[in-house]
Amino acid sequence: MESQIKTTQKIQLVDGTFTPSETADVVLALLNEKINFHKLQRISWCEGSADADTKYPDGRIAELEKEKVVTKEFVTQVRHMGKKLRINGILEISVEE
Repeated sequence: MESQIKTTQKIQLVDGTFTPSETADVVLALLNEKINFHKLQRISWCEGSADADTKYPDGRIAELEKEKVVTKEFVTQVRHMGKKLRINGILEISVEE
């Protein structure tokens, strides 16, 4: 009997209703972690070569910094409305063929 290898995995990172402040804390923390990952990646690439091509991590860092601004603006608007926010954050991992 052959064993099946699992090729996908889903992780429920966040699931719930949050105040605007809690939402900002959760989302900004995730964005900051991803930004730090790309900064470390860029440093690692440059360790062996000062001429390393860092366009990808540079671009992702810029995109994620923009997302932080968008998130802050959105949360501020919702805060003024006196509403809460629902976050459903599922991380899906799959084997690339």
